[in-house]
Amino acid sequence: MRKQMKRILTMAAAVAVMIVLGGCTGNTGEETVQPESNLTVESNTTEGSTTTAENTDKTIQEGEAVYGGSIVVGIQNDLDSLDPHLAGSAGTSEVLFNIFEGLVKPNSEGELIPAVASDYKISEDGMCYTFTLRDQVKFHNGEPVTIEDVIYSVKRCAGMLEDQTEPLVSAYSVIAEIRTPDEKTIELVLSEADTELIGYLTEAILPEGYENQASAPIGCGPFRFVSYAPQQSFVMERFEEYWGERPYLDRVEFRIAANTDSAMMELKAGTIDIYPYLTSDQANELSGQYEILIGTSNLVQALFLNNAAEPFQDVRVRQALCYAIDAQEIMDMVADGYGTEIGSNMFPAFGKYYKDLSEYYSVDLNKAKELLAQAGYPNGFEMTITVPSNYQFHIDTAQVIVEQLKQIGVNAKIELVEWASWYSDVYRGREFQSTIVGLDADLAPKALLKRYGSEVKNNFIGFSDSEYDTVLEEALRTVDDQIKVNNYHRLQEILTEQAASVFIQDAAVLIALNPELGGYTFYPVYVQDMSQVYYRK
Repeated sequence: MRKQMKRILTMAAAVAVMIVLGGCTGNTGEETVQPESNLTVESNTTEGSTTTAENTDKTIQEGEAVYGGSIVVGIQNDLDSLDPHLAGSAGTSEVLFNIFEGLVKPNSEGELIPAVASDYKISEDGMCYTFTLRDQVKFHNGEPVTIEDVIYSVKRCAGMLEDQTEPLVSAYSVIAEIRTPDEKTIELVLSEADTELIGYLTEAILPEGYENQASAPIGCGPFRFVSYAPQQSFVMERFEEYWGERPYLDRVEFRIAANTDSAMMELKAGTIDIYPYLTSDQANELSGQYEILIGTSNLVQALFLNNAAEPFQDVRVRQALCYAIDAQEIMDMVADGYGTEIGSNMFPAFGKYYKDLSEYYSVDLNKAKELLAQAGYPNGFEMTITVPSNYQFHIDTAQVIVEQLKQIGVNAKIELVEWASWYSDVYRGREFQSTIVGLDADLAPKALLKRYGSEVKNNFIGFSDSEYDTVLEEALRTVDDQIKVNNYHRLQEILTEQAASVFIQDAAVLIALNPELGGYTFYPVYVQDMSQVYYRK
């Protein structure tokens, strides 16, 4: 069984047969092989150590890059909020990444580097985070970023403002006190040790007192907001007073594609410059017109099962589906074999925190039928797979699964819904039987595992297990990294043993790129970073 996908990034030639995960997230120049990445998710700095970033302009080599120009980037989701603290969709975060910055931000290597902060340190006991604010950082309205703005933004995420009753970002609930020894230093004192909080401090710093974030957002990132037309487009332009490296492009439009067919029409017409959600067939069609880049999605794609709905309240039914569904066949059928099979709710980029459980359920149709009979379904049952209609890759995956489940007497039908309906009814409302999507994560392993705690709001599949809750609590509390690793491995094992869902793959991702462009960069989190993209001279 092919365990590791080929991670080749190329901007020199078109690729003939490849794939992408339609759902959620480079090198330039010569063809290279990208090694396995390891996210820096524990303390990126320790007491006494310092991380800095320089404010320098990019060096342009003759014949390589020029400043100026505008591009159109195709995206598949409308934005669910222009306020970064309220946005819930990964498709929204990929766009707003260009507008906002937090105390820290991720780079393409999976490291958290200073942003609004010029450096930071984490106490050895994981109880205090200290940040030094960078000089001359400005908001897009021209006002300087002050320590009051930082305090306001942290308090807002933590639910500490007077008009709030709960955190906007659950990870911030551990913040007990905010101290300011001077006007350039801020200390976050925690109520309990948390060495992974740094992975969430990418949340945007917003201007205190500004009340129009939902309609006219103001951040301090490399691009500034210009306009937004629901279901149509989001437009931004270069922010000339950005503290860091100056973006090459003058203007970027994120154009919202109603579906994959409309996106392909625009691609063939040449009216979209970048499109990050190709299927292998689409890549073949476009290979003579666009350069095709291949990266890794760093997502968990799964057939997510509603554990609170019949018949998936019975673990034996869930296990039967795990024995019946062949992830490798799915990758072969819809991805030409590309992808990394996974067996739980984590992907390999998390390095030591990831446990490979992909072979826990080897395909065994007889075992699947036996489990169904034990659960009272000797002749199988009918089920519905709800899939967002704008993600062709998930639709193709569902079609393969439908055929695989027929072998054990399970008749599945696919229900296509618009993304907004999926988000409100399936994810928020939990009104579904099963669904196929990809889950992303912040730069912290708990982001993928905490969501299955019994009382967690984003546990949209309704999974509940007492051992899981106990191990999760210990994993979140400990500052001993080896204990944390062991706990995270056990959490993944529980999800697999209990067949919380049918975990399929961390898929490859294909990008169509206008051959006049360079600089497109893959990240270990789901973003579309336009600050690195340029026109070739």
